[in-house]
Amino acid sequence: MLTRLSGPARQIFFAALALLMAFPFYWMVTSALKTNDEIWRSPPTLWPEVPLWGNFAAAWNEAPFARYMGNSIFVAVSIVILQTINSGMMAYALTHMKFRLKGVFAGVILFGYMVPATAVYLPGYLVLSELHLLNSYAGLILSNCVSIFSIFLIRQAFLQVSHELVEAGEVDGASHMRILWTVLVPVTRSSFAVLALITFIDQYNNYFWPMLITKDPSLQLVSAGLRSFFVEGGAYGLKWPLIMAASAFTIAPLLLVFLLAQKTIMQSVNMTAGSSKG
Repeated sequence: MLTRLSGPARQIFFAALALLMAFPFYWMVTSALKTNDEIWRSPPTLWPEVPLWGNFAAAWNEAPFARYMGNSIFVAVSIVILQTINSGMMAYALTHMKFRLKGVFAGVILFGYMVPATAVYLPGYLVLSELHLLNSYAGLILSNCVSIFSIFLIRQAFLQVSHELVEAGEVDGASHMRILWTVLVPVTRSSFAVLALITFIDQYNNYFWPMLITKDPSLQLVSAGLRSFFVEGGAYGLKWPLIMAASAFTIAPLLLVFLLAQKTIMQSVNMTAGSSKG
């Protein structure tokens, strides 16, 4: 159907689709500027009569959101760094190294991708308990430092790189680590940017696992902090403007990361499309 549309008609269609997808974010921000009565008014108003910009400051002061967001950013960035290192090394071994049982090793990783995340919660909890890492930043970070999805994402990127580059590096006497970080990573940096973005969003919004292994309120991440604000703070059903304001400024880091990585992500999409055509 889209192929039959002319250029302007196609652009109008995608613009309308983009507006439709962005409308929930618009409604969240505008609701943060309204009163409770305005939010529930029928018919609804698209813009508040008198914008209450102070709702953002009020929501920020109602709960320690600075600590929640700081915890989430610190944990998410640490996991991104560790997953990038682990995924790069494991994907390199699977694509450009020769060793016995290589196929078996790849099969085990593939099998691990089929296992539901909830199935490893109990053994993961027991392991962290034996290591005395429950209720700590180390437990939050180390329990998520390896991702099967990340390994396969980088593996697919490395498969698009000619093995001749690796062989050239070996002829020059470069080690495997040097070939990985000075040859393969720069060539596939767009895929690493996608990995970093997906991992950061996933870990920043992570809720169930952090709630399971931490009990200290000072270690709460954004999702758990929002829940505490909604329920324990008495905001649920009573302070909807503050709830909307808190939801708006807690997703600000995600929007910022996406804007910074947008150009690199588009380069990754173009590179993948070009490789597929080739």
